[in-house]
Amino acid sequence: MLTKILMHFFADKEVRSIWDSEKNIWWFAVPDIIDIISESTNHARYWRVFKSRLRKAGSETVTNCNALKLCAAYGKMHLTDTLDDKGIIALAKEFPGKKANHFIEWFTCGDDTIDVKSKQKAYALFEISILGSIEFGPTNGLKQIHAHIFVGLCNFADKIRDANISKGGFTFVPVRILADNLKKTETILEATFEQLLDKYVEMNVVHTFREVNGRSMRIWLDLILKKNLKKCVDWSMIGRKEYLASMQKSVSNSTDIKALILPSLSDKINDREAFMKGVDYSYYYEEADNMDLTCEQLSEEE
Repeated sequence: MLTKILMHFFADKEVRSIWDSEKNIWWFAVPDIIDIISESTNHARYWRVFKSRLRKAGSETVTNCNALKLCAAYGKMHLTDTLDDKGIIALAKEFPGKKANHFIEWFTCGDDTIDVKSKQKAYALFEISILGSIEFGPTNGLKQIHAHIFVGLCNFADKIRDANISKGGFTFVPVRILADNLKKTETILEATFEQLLDKYVEMNVVHTFREVNGRSMRIWLDLILKKNLKKCVDWSMIGRKEYLASMQKSVSNSTDIKALILPSLSDKINDREAFMKGVDYSYYYEEADNMDLTCEQLSEEE
């Protein structure tokens, strides 16, 4: 059976993949890879021509292609050529140059990074009962999510930070008033979209944990939206640059982030694939962070 349709990102481009539970392998969309490593502006046509050339040469890469139904950017399902991980690497090696080499390095990166391991734990949230027991609004709810995803991967999982933090020239709430700010944030009501986003923005400014706040907070936001409004965010509708820019502005004015999220609300609150896609995009927003560090390195950091 084919389950777990997930999204990966390389150089701001999507790489679709689908899990084959019978063979225990991932299948990756070939057109997405071609779009990344070729110089062509028409990657579909380029792949047809290139596939024909490989077929004439008797390449096993083409022989091992598997046509599976995947969702296109405009929302419709289409049969799409896919390859397993070995096939993708073999395909990329057909393309000389730094771009293909960079892609291979990314594609073959080890699974010992905190990003890779914590993402798998985030996916698992949908499958376990913890989603029904999380305290959505209070800080404890955010701590539960942070703990589930990062306990065992870093030494600051679910621990309220005890140091001042600044990023991109902005200083988050100082530690000396952190506890008071958390209490004030918890008093913000959650009955309307405006109130929920106000709480989300304030929690971002507080920056509860030393690191990896954003990944936990977006899951947290979806859960309180689900509980109170029967909605969740379709994060695939929100671009990375737009999201980061609006969150930066939200420190002084939350208008942009509210306008960005409101039209992206979905009623697919119990849809497994929607949840998985949300995790994929959430991690994509943060890919510029230091999450390429191994779990051991992050645990050792002071």
